[in-house]
Amino acid sequence: MIRLAMLSVSLAASVTIALAQTAVPVRLYVFDGGILESDPGRYQLTKEDVGETRLSVACFLVAHPRGLLMWDTCAVPDAEWTPTGQPVATRLVLADGAERRVTIQSSLEAQLKATGRRAADVNYLALSHYHWDHTANANAFAGSTWLVPPAEREGMFGKPAGTVRPATYERLRTSKSVAVTAAEHDVFGDGTVIIKSAPGHTPGHQVLYVKLPKTGPVLLSGDLYHYPQERSMNRYPTFEFNVDQTRQSRAGVEAFLMRTGAQLWIQHDLTAHAKLRKAPQFYE
Repeated sequence: MIRLAMLSVSLAASVTIALAQTAVPVRLYVFDGGILESDPGRYQLTKEDVGETRLSVACFLVAHPRGLLMWDTCAVPDAEWTPTGQPVATRLVLADGAERRVTIQSSLEAQLKATGRRAADVNYLALSHYHWDHTANANAFAGSTWLVPPAEREGMFGKPAGTVRPATYERLRTSKSVAVTAAEHDVFGDGTVIIKSAPGHTPGHQVLYVKLPKTGPVLLSGDLYHYPQERSMNRYPTFEFNVDQTRQSRAGVEAFLMRTGAQLWIQHDLTAHAKLRKAPQFYE
């Protein structure tokens, strides 16, 4: 009888814990990856068109009852600079020899730690695409399951050139991975976190839909847009992999936004990004 009673208590405790875990809402953490100096001419825009020429760098953590998803990994590798408590100007050299300048204040590791997590805790990694300002700390998540379209993987490990830094994601080559081949990939199987195919900027470019219980649905843009004026003025970057695909992807995403009522968060929109709550605060 005693053993049965202890078993009942144990089962009840397990059920309580399971219910408590299930009750935790989906949360979205915003990480600040710094400010990127930019030329709007690369997006067929002028300084007068955009006003603010600089771009934000952002990456995100989705906390779901069934696990953690890291979306993009910012622009400056943690190992390549030393935080001082003040903004630090960094200079990065890309595969084609071009230079980029990013001013950054806090490392991704420190921002993750502020949420009570480490890179090793993250179950899934997904990159919107393989350009340098989204892959900087990808190697830190080589122990996660990488969710990647085959076309994107091929582009990364084939002969990448231009706006890339292959060394920042080299360790993903041997990571456990899942080939994302569907137009929509439901990360946790309940419709709250969905990776949507949006090729054109790169062969396997993708965006992320997160259905938050209080904030409502949000769509993270990757590089579908950089400046909001690309959207309002129908302009395209001069360095798209396939501009016709981008045009189709934008049309599909705009229809999706209308259908779902989701907010579009343009990840590089500095003005909008400045207004977002940053980790360890979150959206739910």
